[in-house]
Amino acid sequence: MKVKRWSSLVMVLMLCTVVALAGCSGSKSSGNNGAAGTDTGETTEPNNPSQSTQDTLIVGRGGDSSSLDPSIVTDGESLKITHQVFDSLLEYKEGTTEVQGSLAESWTVSEDGLKYTFKLRQGVKFHDGTDFNADAVVFNFTRWSDPKSEYKYEGDSFDYYDSMFGPDGKRVIKEVKTVDANTVEFTLNQPQAPFLQNLAMTSFGIASPTAIQEKQASFKNEPVGTGPFVFKEWKRNDSITLEKNPNYWREGLPKLNKVIVRSIPDNSARFNALQSGEIDLMEDLSPDDLATLESNPDLQKIERPSNNVGYVGFNLKKKPFDDVKVRQALSYAVNKQAIIDAFFAGQAVPAVNPLPPSLWGYNDSIQDYEYDLEKAKQLLAEAGYPNGLPDEYTFYAMPV
Repeated sequence: MKVKRWSSLVMVLMLCTVVALAGCSGSKSSGNNGAAGTDTGETTEPNNPSQSTQDTLIVGRGGDSSSLDPSIVTDGESLKITHQVFDSLLEYKEGTTEVQGSLAESWTVSEDGLKYTFKLRQGVKFHDGTDFNADAVVFNFTRWSDPKSEYKYEGDSFDYYDSMFGPDGKRVIKEVKTVDANTVEFTLNQPQAPFLQNLAMTSFGIASPTAIQEKQASFKNEPVGTGPFVFKEWKRNDSITLEKNPNYWREGLPKLNKVIVRSIPDNSARFNALQSGEIDLMEDLSPDDLATLESNPDLQKIERPSNNVGYVGFNLKKKPFDDVKVRQALSYAVNKQAIIDAFFAGQAVPAVNPLPPSLWGYNDSIQDYEYDLEKAKQLLAEAGYPNGLPDEYTFYAMPV
């Protein structure tokens, strides 16, 4: 199905807003060997300036996670949490989709693009104290790729693995094997251009094989990875608590002792919680609250490149959308900037690609359809609709 993109949303409103409170609610470090203090909801300045670093962050978001096993989820609310608990072999450089090493320090690719050999980071431990090594990598990829895996439980579906590397019988990945304790080799059935980018996705975070074997189906509620934060507690539809991984392989990280992620579905209630100091950080600000945010000196708006677009899709098998001139006419009839101003408080840019500018593969030479009602009428007339389309249609702009 072809789609016509409406607007590429910058990560400031609706889908990916982050707003921070300057005077935060989290507790301060009190020289207790890095242990988190008690969350009182009040901010006090200790006598010793060196102890003024906040050690607990309370984040407000719009919904709860569905599962904490990244390999079986597709929703962003779940992946936001698992990204803190798990590391992947590779990761994206900040603000881009360019990859760099994570659990894999380096890699080589054969000339035919069918063999990738990864040198793994040594000395890394899972949160349960077991070793990260090549066998752990093979265990995870075997679990995801084998439809008969004994560690695939009722209701589980490795959707991201299937969509990135093909369903059973049509796999891009032919084999993953251990070369030695610190080396793993991937053999592909055919080259895949974004193979490295795919491996960097949060969905392919490497989990502790021991934890999966011991916890069985409960692993989705009690995740164990190698990431900067260790899972502590999940209160459904209320909060998820993560604590600092004291053995994290990145020296000096994480900076926080504890992160509490609260589910506050209503945007206005979440914004009120931020203003009152109940939370330190929030996502998904309503456009109507933007002026209030920008007028408050205690609040900071954090903008990031977008990974989302809003689009309208046409079913090309149904009239009148099987006619390219009708689709072109509707493209000319959409005032993208007016939609951005009315619904996103101006905090978006018109999309001209099916990808946002931040993603690899974006083509900045594409010329957009301008807003031109006369051109739209002309194209409809040429398609056999001189008086406009015969029926009324409702379109829903979907983010992707």
